[in-house]
Amino acid sequence: MPEGHTVHRLAAAHAEMFRGRPVAVTSPQGRFADGARRLTGRVLESAEAYGKHLLLRFDGEQVLHVHLGIYGKYTLAPGPAPTPTGAVRLRLASDGGYADLRGPNACELLEPGDVKTLLDRLGPDPLRPDADSELAWRRISRSRTVIAQLLMDQAVVAGPGNIYRAEVLFRAGIDPRLSGKDLAASQWAALWADLGVLMAEGVRTGRIDTVRPQHTPEAMGRPPRVDDHGGEVYVYRRTGQPCLICENPVLTTELAGRNLFWCPVCQSPR
Repeated sequence: MPEGHTVHRLAAAHAEMFRGRPVAVTSPQGRFADGARRLTGRVLESAEAYGKHLLLRFDGEQVLHVHLGIYGKYTLAPGPAPTPTGAVRLRLASDGGYADLRGPNACELLEPGDVKTLLDRLGPDPLRPDADSELAWRRISRSRTVIAQLLMDQAVVAGPGNIYRAEVLFRAGIDPRLSGKDLAASQWAALWADLGVLMAEGVRTGRIDTVRPQHTPEAMGRPPRVDDHGGEVYVYRRTGQPCLICENPVLTTELAGRNLFWCPVCQSPR
């Protein structure tokens, strides 16, 4: 599933391509035909990301909500839109280009009250300037749930996924099995700040790189990582490989249906 930095990049791309312009909206697949009829010809006023949710606001208080989920994919390109191929749920087109959406978990119009309901159930997004990290801390500090699971709970922190949660915990030297109530406030402050830095870099580059300068392939004289995820990381999907710092094997286990990666030495309980 795309992590929050990807959705922020999509919001920026939509704003650059469509904001301030009337947009032709269609649903070649037909599953969003009614919504498309309500939106077509309207002007896109803003495009925003809240965690993994994309909100496109059109004139007339029309709000399009998109959540990519596991299978959702966007194609955005300048120029005239080609004949649709495959199951295109949503197409936006203007003189700036076009955007095709396939396979999303959600593609729906929301009433103003529904937008508030959606945002109220999300935790703070480290990429948003209006985020309140204390809201997340209050939830974390009262919870017996392990911090690795809390970081994946979008009601606690909106945006991070499996990669960012594994990597920020490693960079902070925190045992992922530590309960929220046992996490120190200073540890949470470090996690929050690091999430903001790493995810902002992901927005800038379009990939997730989490290793510090002294641990890059160039600095260590090692081959670049080969993985369809891309990016240089410490523990994510490096099961059995030597830790880049202590050289002990990276471990993995399943937690709440997702693979969790960590170094048992660098992240040993203290």
